[in-house]
Amino acid sequence: MLIFPACKINIGLRITEKRADGFHNLQSCFYPVRWGDILEIIPATEFRFTNSGLSIPGSLDQNLCVKAYNRLKADFDLPPVQMHLHKIVPIGAGLGGGSADAAFTLTLLNDRFNIQLSTEQLEDYARPLGSDCAFFIQNRPLYCTEKGDVFSETDVDLSGYHIVLVYPNVAISTAEAYAGIRPRKTDVSLYDQLSAPIDDWHKTIHNDFEDSLFPTYPLLGQIKQQLYEAGAVYASMSGSGSTVYGIFNAPISIPNQFSTYRVWEGRL
Repeated sequence: MLIFPACKINIGLRITEKRADGFHNLQSCFYPVRWGDILEIIPATEFRFTNSGLSIPGSLDQNLCVKAYNRLKADFDLPPVQMHLHKIVPIGAGLGGGSADAAFTLTLLNDRFNIQLSTEQLEDYARPLGSDCAFFIQNRPLYCTEKGDVFSETDVDLSGYHIVLVYPNVAISTAEAYAGIRPRKTDVSLYDQLSAPIDDWHKTIHNDFEDSLFPTYPLLGQIKQQLYEAGAVYASMSGSGSTVYGIFNAPISIPNQFSTYRVWEGRL
């Protein structure tokens, strides 16, 4: 069976406090985007994982697809499979590509072998794999709190808008991004601010990682400004990575300045 793990953008990202377990509580709207990897899982006589496309760092036992398989196998009589991942979404880009791969592995195995886990059960299997993983089980717009793995409904609907994702070939690790964060709470929740018209988002909706990463990587702020100059109604860095996105009313001509970057555009 073949499946296409998606990625996501963060519409607003507030880091509100550091938790006792070392993680951080946050507020964000996660919104799925169609740019994704390609994952195939087929029955086999012995377990095997292969990959192509972008290089994936780390050992086999640390690969999130493999970890997802092993989590289910620990509780269910899963047969051996051959898994092949063609990696397209950049790593360290703030798009949750690896988290999506893990979550889609869980859902594909659940369907392929008729395990009959509910959405909530699949989310419970996904959460220990990474803070973003559980989101991709539903893979729809959600308002996310705590570590990014507690969900509420949201009215945010960008259907019909176009998006441009710009990855400037700079990978930013989660550890580096959080090193510059100063958690803070505010009187007005991001949830309330998201109810404003999208044309007003630039006034109030912000990614806290921009405060520390833009001075370190001035290129990111330049890309954001260039997206606004190209007509974006809203632009922001996504997650804790280096991808900057712009949301547009209609398709645009990609600025020439982006010719050396990885760029994806499509409809939301």
